[in-house]
Amino acid sequence: MSAGGPDLRWGVEQRLEFIEFRLFWEGGINRSDITGFFGVSVPQASKDLTQYQELAPENVRYDRSEKRYFATGSFRPRFLKPDADHYLAQLLFAVDPALHGERTWLTSPPSVDTMPVPNRRVDITVLRMILAAVRGQASVEVLYQSMNEQRPEPLWRRISPHAFGSDGFRWHVRAFCHIDNRFKDFLLSRCLEGRSLGEPAARLEDDRQWRDFFDVKLSPNPRLGENQRKIIAQDYGMRDGNVTIPVRRALLYYFKKRLRLDVADVLDNPHETPVIIINRAEFDAALTIALLDNKTGR
Repeated sequence: MSAGGPDLRWGVEQRLEFIEFRLFWEGGINRSDITGFFGVSVPQASKDLTQYQELAPENVRYDRSEKRYFATGSFRPRFLKPDADHYLAQLLFAVDPALHGERTWLTSPPSVDTMPVPNRRVDITVLRMILAAVRGQASVEVLYQSMNEQRPEPLWRRISPHAFGSDGFRWHVRAFCHIDNRFKDFLLSRCLEGRSLGEPAARLEDDRQWRDFFDVKLSPNPRLGENQRKIIAQDYGMRDGNVTIPVRRALLYYFKKRLRLDVADVLDNPHETPVIIINRAEFDAALTIALLDNKTGR
C-alpha cells in the first residue's frame, strides 16, 4: 500500500496515482480526464480530486478560470514513483502498432515514432496451444519450419515448452525437443500448426540454462575518448566505470548479438560498439557451456 494509507481501496488508489501521473508529467488534470479514462461518474471524479487535495495539498492548485488542477512548484509524488522507463513505455502505447488499442495515461503525448520493424506472423491458434501446454506442463506437436538444410520441409515435432523469450525483434518458445533430445528455442513465427497435447519429456526445472543466470560485466569501450567513455558510463548507469547485467544463460547468445558485442573486436568504429564485456573469458565459457548443455539435453 502506498503513502495514501491502508484505508484506500485499490480502484481509488489507482485513480489517485493516475491524477499524480498527469500532474507530474503533464502539469495538470481535470475531471473529464478521469471520467474518460476510468469510466466513472463526474461526482466520483470530483471526489477523487478532492481526496487528492486533502492528502497532498502542497502538490496541487485549482485554477477556476481554466477549471483545471495544476501541479505546484513544490510538487512531491505521494502515490507515484516517477520512472523515465514507465513514461517512455506510455509513449510506445500511443504509437507502436503491436500495442494498438492499449490505453495510455498520456493525454497529449509529444510527437513520437518508433523504428519500423518487419512484423513476424504468429498463428494465434498455435500460440494458444503452446500456452495451454506451458500452463498444463504438457507437450505439444508443432509443424515447424526450421532453417536446417537437412530438414528443408516443415516437420511435425513434439516439444515440451516451458517459457517464452524475446531478443527484442522476435519471440521464441523455450522447449525440450523430443526429436533432438535437448532444450531449444523455437521461433513462434515458424510454428505453422499445432496439435495433440501429451506428456512432457522435461520441465522448466530441468532446463539449467534457462534457470541459471550469468552476470555480464560491461564497461565503456576503451577505444573511445575520455569524455565519450564518461557519457557512455552515464548512459548505462555505470558505477566506477562498469555495470553488471544478470542474463539467463539461455539468452546469452541473444544478448551478445543485440549489443553487437560479437563484432566489437573487428569493427573499426568504436562508436558502433560503445560497451565491451569486461569478463569476456568467463562470458565466452558460459556461452559455450550453454550451447553444449543444449546439445546434450541436460
